Amino acid sequence: MKIEFRKIPLNSSEFEIDSNSVKFLGTFCKISSKLAKIEGDIKGTLDVDCCKCGQSFNISLDETIKFLVSDGVYSSEDEENVVIEVENHTLDFNEVLQSELESLKSEYYICDTCKKNNDYVEIEY
Repeated sequence: MKIEFRKIPLNSSEFEIDSNSVKFLGTFCKISSKLAKIEGDIKGTLDVDCCKCGQSFNISLDETIKFLVSDGVYSSEDEENVVIEVENHTLDFNEVLQSELESLKSEYYICDTCKKNNDYVEIEY
């Protein structure tokens, strides 16, 4: 789902998108001429890799997110909020979701088999 930045409403509007087994839903609204805010939840399952053995397994997602979206380059000392800079004056919710999923995949996960194994050495595969 894409929306031109100038068409983002001042009042909160709801959105919902699906990607495979993940659902991204919440609200968005414009808070200034160059800033919008997204508040939502990411729910479902995500396929990740074990950092020890490399085996793929599913994790359950129930993440609450809050983003500011900037139409172009954002410059501020604001360290409290995660800011996404969009290009071409278009907010793409699918792109935001995919970026967040890739961020979640980049974390370290350990599968149940490796949790039971007390060896601290990574298995070579």
